[in-house]
Amino acid sequence: MVGQRVVVRRLLRGETGPSGGPAMTDLLGVCTAWEAGTCTIAPEDGEPVVIALADIVSGKPVPPRPSVRHRVGVREAEGHALALWPDVDQVALGDWVLRSVPRPVGRPLKRANSCLAMGEPDRPLSEAEAEVRSFYRARERRPLVQVEAGSATEEWFLAHGWTPYPGGEAAFELASLARVRRARRAIGGSLPEGARITLEVDGPRVLAEVRRGEELLASGRAGIDGDWVGLHALHVAEPHRRRGLAGLVMDDLLEVAAERGVSTAWLHVETDNVAARALYRGLGFATHHVARYLGTD
Repeated sequence: MVGQRVVVRRLLRGETGPSGGPAMTDLLGVCTAWEAGTCTIAPEDGEPVVIALADIVSGKPVPPRPSVRHRVGVREAEGHALALWPDVDQVALGDWVLRSVPRPVGRPLKRANSCLAMGEPDRPLSEAEAEVRSFYRARERRPLVQVEAGSATEEWFLAHGWTPYPGGEAAFELASLARVRRARRAIGGSLPEGARITLEVDGPRVLAEVRRGEELLASGRAGIDGDWVGLHALHVAEPHRRRGLAGLVMDDLLEVAAERGVSTAWLHVETDNVAARALYRGLGFATHHVARYLGTD
């Protein structure tokens, strides 16, 4: 038990409980010592408590308390993604945000071309949905919403004819930036012969590229919002995969973020990308929530 977070129910000697029997109380904290006849529990607040083993009625380990960053609400966490695309048209509907790229290049990005439907809209759901439809139809786009998986909002949209968008389920992964950088230093890596990495910094946005001559080997982007940095569009050209280039790109993006005092790193990864999720777990990322995209005609 030592070193684990536990909850212990113990007797209060000399006191009577509400039913007339012995009084008992529960204590939640980290077990810091287990010795002959006593154990010591350090609660989150206050001084450590030494408990006689004979006074323990029951006890069990409990999961560690989520880190401060994991206690952030879903809407607040997803709101940091808005920093990744400065040119996105945005219209607020209370907590909801209608998003659209005016002149998309290549495949339209779901996050930048959907309504962030998390939190509370500033009008009844039926009216908010009608505004979402109108906004995207005026731009000749299919209406899309980004919702928290399993939420009441998702259930409402599904009940009103919206359907899951193909490939539209992504985990929002969070990590301590310092922990990710430590993990990356342990892995290390080196550039291929003749290759070099360049950084392009434009305010809160960073682009990192690995090139050998004119050939683009790998690239990635980051968006800094306060003390959070989002990693996006990490890509390695097919002939150069599995050589650690994505990690080297990540290193440079996170270095810029660290220089600006960032403490939290986040990214989206599709839930069926098993290999990528395992890689990120090894770097210290953990799932904060899962988002789904729903569409309608």
